[in-house]
Amino acid sequence: MALLHFNEEGFDKALATGSLMLVDFWATWCGPCQRLGPVIEQLAEEYEGQNVIIGKVDVDEEPSLAQRFGVMNIPTVILFKNGQELERKVGAMPIDEYAQTLDENL
Repeated sequence: MALLHFNEEGFDKALATGSLMLVDFWATWCGPCQRLGPVIEQLAEEYEGQNVIIGKVDVDEEPSLAQRFGVMNIPTVILFKNGQELERKVGAMPIDEYAQTLDENL
C-alpha cells in the first residue's frame, strides 16, 4: 500500500480496520515536516505488503483531526493499533526510530 494522504473520512475508515497505522501530522510550511516527508515515504515503500497503513494528515487541511488527537506541535507521528494510540513521537526523527516502533508492534 502506498503512502496515503488522509482526510477525516479516510482516516476514520483506516482506523476502523484495526490495522497497525503510522500517521504523520504535518504542514507544508513546517521545515522539520518537509525533512521528515521522505522518511515517511520510504517507510511506506519498505512496509508495503505488510499489515501496516502509513499516511499523512495535513493539519492545515484537517484541523479537526489534529485537534481530536491533541497534536500541538508538528511533525507529530502517532502509531495506532486496533483504533487506539500506542505511541507518539514529536519532532523529526531518524527512520530507524519509526522502523523499530513498527517492527515492535507488527
